[in-house]
This record gives sequence, structure tokens and C-alpha cells, in this order.
Amino acid sequence: MKKKIINIAVIAHVDAGKSTLVDALLSQGGVFRENEEVVECIMDSNDIERERGITIYSKNCAIEHDGIKINIVDTPGHADFSSEVERIMKTVDTTILLVDSSEGPMPQTRFVLQKALQNGLRPILFINKIDKKDQRAEEVVDMTFDLFVELDANDEQLDFPIVYGIAREGIAKLEMEDESNSLDPLFELIKNHVNPYPDMDADPLQLQISSLDYDEYVGRLGIGRITRGTLKKGQQVAVSRRDGSVVKAKISKVMVNEGLNRVEKDEASSGDIVILAGISDISIGETICDVDHVDPMEMIEIEEPTLAMNFLVNDSPFCGKSGKFLTSRHLKARLERELEVNVGLRVEELEGRDGFKVSGRGELHLSILLENMRREGYELGVSKPEVLFKNIDGTLCEPMEKVIATVPDEFCGTVISSLNQRKGIMETMHSENGYTKIEYLVPTRGLLGYRSGFINETRGEGTLVKSFHSYQPHCGEIQGRLNGVLISQDAGVTMAYALFNLSDRATMLVDPAVPVYEGMLVGINSRKDDMVVNACKNKKLTNVRASGSDDAIKLNAAKSFTLEEALEFIEDDELVEVTPDSIRLRKKILNANERAKSYKSGKAV
Repeated sequence: MKKKIINIAVIAHVDAGKSTLVDALLSQGGVFRENEEVVECIMDSNDIERERGITIYSKNCAIEHDGIKINIVDTPGHADFSSEVERIMKTVDTTILLVDSSEGPMPQTRFVLQKALQNGLRPILFINKIDKKDQRAEEVVDMTFDLFVELDANDEQLDFPIVYGIAREGIAKLEMEDESNSLDPLFELIKNHVNPYPDMDADPLQLQISSLDYDEYVGRLGIGRITRGTLKKGQQVAVSRRDGSVVKAKISKVMVNEGLNRVEKDEASSGDIVILAGISDISIGETICDVDHVDPMEMIEIEEPTLAMNFLVNDSPFCGKSGKFLTSRHLKARLERELEVNVGLRVEELEGRDGFKVSGRGELHLSILLENMRREGYELGVSKPEVLFKNIDGTLCEPMEKVIATVPDEFCGTVISSLNQRKGIMETMHSENGYTKIEYLVPTRGLLGYRSGFINETRGEGTLVKSFHSYQPHCGEIQGRLNGVLISQDAGVTMAYALFNLSDRATMLVDPAVPVYEGMLVGINSRKDDMVVNACKNKKLTNVRASGSDDAIKLNAAKSFTLEEALEFIEDDELVEVTPDSIRLRKKILNANERAKSYKSGKAV
């Protein structure tokens, strides 16, 4: 008998507990041995995913429950990776929508739910973290129902089943007062709510590629669900391309998920999610068909990038001190390799410069790529992120983001003032238990560089979440960074004496005994002007000691930037130098005289 197959995706806003729930499903699905040591968020296999506690790439796993194979897809929650979620919806039979029992639906909840409903799926609502002190599960269910109505859910979709649970402890309940200590109620609900995929093995093959992967030995891998028919190793197939053409190809490998592993098979049947090799240039949305029955599925549209940065060859005096890959050729090869799997990315060569314009879905999307590159030994200079405008019906339009800020009441006025200056439009405002929740629509341009300002304005007590909303007419000029910077005038090593004297009028970006070069940024000025300073100056030594003035110098710790913060901070005439062991800020033109000439001539820098 053909094995019954159900495909489900776990979708939610950031930090709702998707990966934690998948851990619990795997654990109670018998994937791990009794003596096996299991790490948290086992699906987040990438180092950066583990460090940041986020899911970047959707991943597949499979469990067996009561003779049914359940393929589970863990999806990203960040808006920058929303195109991953959109494609996954075409390969699953239902989704588990996680909503936090106190936060309720968030901006990204709306996006992922909308995609699920548009694909005709009937979601299961999982109210997570019901052990929180401030949980309001019943109210959150009502809010989620309102969201379903807002998104034009049909009657079938509105009749969604509800599960209450604590993903961290692997508990699910159908009613809040139930005594359950496992996920069995959820497993039963999945079996009762979703029909296994129908047996269509006898029909001609049809399979649409929804994700890509890369293997150093076999090359590009295509991932998708077999809509009908069977797929065999060594089979001749027809590939319906994005441009409408049809080419023939041979499948060299067929793999399916079993637990956390990919297992090679001679044959896979309809309904299963497969990983296939043998088609070196396969792309998202292309359909693999039977040679004699070419029936392409509707093409998957890949979302357009909203933000771009220039990745330039590192020309700083410290070039090559810690990195192995420095040249334009190295950068090109690495970006081409990234394009194999990262379909939301666009790469263009820059004219007249050694570098590339790299466009993506947001700061996080591009900074994750940069972080991976620096860990692999690459060195490069990166320009300030620039928003990509669109011309819609003769009107210049720019990307807008939905922003939800939750701040203590006392800081509410400051945050509203800042968002208004950034051309934001307030949509709703609600105050409860000493906190105010504000919803805004803000141009992406206005939010660049705002996160650190928001943390300062709310003294670290506020939360800010955002996701892409739409393209709207250009909002006009937005004020940039208010503070100037201190620029090193010479190469050398920073001295505590010089930094102590400069720290009265600036926040330092470097500690003592740090090598610097001409044109490198060493501090943030308290005024709006840039200032060239000597950070390597030491006290003149004499044989006369002055009473009281030779005490030990006490300095505050230098302000350090993460990669995202550095990219948000810089202006158009500055770069972030990214190397395996350092993130430095610098001017594009290092020499002060040449920089001054450039400003006078009005040339773009």
C-alpha cells in the first residue's frame, strides 16, 4: 500500500516559537534515540541562525506518526526572508499558524497568513506560550479571527481549529483547562483536519521547484513536491523553463526527508517533497514533467528587491591583514555561488569600479550574506544601503514598511516625534498597563539608522518590529545623520592620552592601542560637522612631573557597532570595511585634501 503523506508548514512572526515547536514535533515523533543529546532549535543548523536565534532558510524534515509520513517545513519569520515563506505555501497541505498568547498577531503574522489563505490552505491556529503571566489567549483568538476576516478568508478557512500550548515543553491542548503533557492532541488534530495527499502515482509526472540548495559534489539541487506521478533516479524528464521553452534533462539523484536526514531513493511518489539533482541550471518556479506530457504549473513570482548596497574591493591600508579573498574575481565567484540558492538576490557589476551592486529584500537579508562572507575569509568595503525606487504609472514610488512600536508611556512622545520626522504616518495608538503600542507606516529610507536611535529614546525598554508593506509615492526629503564624525589624520596606534582629550566632545569608536589609518572614523562628534583629529598623539615626556596631572587616565569603553548598526550609521561618503576579524568605518576618500577637493567640485563620493 502507498504510504499516506501530509505536508505541513509552521508559520509565524519572529520569536513566536516556530523552531521550538518543530523540535518538539521531532522529539515526540520518535526521530531521536533515547540516549541522543539534542540541541535546541535543531533545524537552525547554520552558525548565524544559532547565534541570533532566528531562522534564515526554510528547512524540511519528516516524522512518522500512526503510519502517516508528515513532512514538516520550518519557515523564517523575518520579513526579509518572506519570499521563502511564499514559495513554501505551494508545497504544503496545511499550515500551523503560531501566535504568541500575549503579543497577539504581529505584522509578519498578517503576511504569512495572507499567503496561506491565498493558496487555499486551511490553517491550524496554535496559541503558544500560554504559561506567560500576561497571557490573554482568548482575546488573541478573537484578534486572529478578525485578521482572518480582514484577509478575506472563506467560510471553510474561518472555521479554523485552535490549539493552546507551550512549544518549549512540548505541550498542546484543545481547551485551556485540559490536562495534557504532550503534543498528541496536535498530532490527532492534524490527522483529522487534513486529508492525506491523494494517490496520483499513475498520472504523468508533474513537479514544481519551490526551493534550491547546493551541493559541492553534485551541484545545484531542486526541491519541490511531486504534484502527480512518480520520480525515478535516471529518469528522462522535460523541464518547462521560466522563459516558456522546454528542454530535456536526466535526473541523477532523488532524495527524500526521513527525520532530519536526506535519504537517497530509487523512486519517490506523488505528494512527497523531494530533493533532486542532475539539472545544473534549474530555477525556482520551473516545472519538471513527463517527456510526453508537458504541463507547466503557474510560474512562482519572485519578489523584487527593495534595498541595494555596493560591495567593493577593499582598498584600505589594512587590506589583506586578516582576509584570504581580496580581489574582484574572488567577490564575483562568491556572489555567483550565492545566486545558486539565494533567489531574492540580484547582482550587477559596477561600471568603472572594482565592485558589484547587490540588491536584496532588506538590511538583514544583505547583512547575513556579508556576515557569512567575512567568516569565510573575504575582505570588502560596503557602501551605505540605498532604497530601490519604482516608477508606477508615471509616479516615483518607494517601499513603505509597517512598524509596530511598543514603548513605555513616558517615551511615547519622543518616539512619535522621531517617526513623524522620518515621514511616518500613524495608523493606530493604544495604551495599556503603562505601555503604548503605536502602529505606523514609514518609508524604508526613514528607518535606515533608526534602530539604535530608538533604543536610546526608550532606554532599551521599547520593542520595534517592521515588515515590508507596499510601494507608495515618494515622501520627499528625510533628514540624515545629525552628528558629524572624527576622522583620523594619520596612520598609527591610538593613544589613551589623545582619546581622553577627544572624549570631551565626542563618543569614541576605538579603544587605546588600536591601529588606525588616515581617513578611518575614530569617533562620533557631538556637533554636526566632521573633524579631522590626531588620535595617535601621546603626552610629551619631560623629567619634570606635574602634581595631580599625571594620574592614570580613565576612559569610557568605545562604542562598538554590529555589522547592521555600522551599515545603518554611515553616510553616502563613507564605507564599512568588513574583514574576518574587524568591522571598521572609514571615508571613501581617505586623504583629507583630496576629500575637500571632491566636496568643492560637487562630485558624488
